[in-house]
Amino acid sequence: MQATSYTYDAGTRSGSVLLDDGTPVPFDAAAFDAGGLLLLRPGQRVRIETEGKGEARRITLVTLQTF
Repeated sequence: MQATSYTYDAGTRSGSVLLDDGTPVPFDAAAFDAGGLLLLRPGQRVRIETEGKGEARRITLVTLQTF
């Protein structure tokens, strides 16, 4: 699934993305680390993997979108 980076805190390695419908979804350090990224800037297109549905949905991977 694709999303847009919305917030990122380098200290905690966590932040949030905006889904294409505008829904913000937070991610934690484990999801950030799983993608192997060093930095994330607001507005970057990212690829995410999630698990769960609705309120229980959580991001398990954040990485840069490649074409």
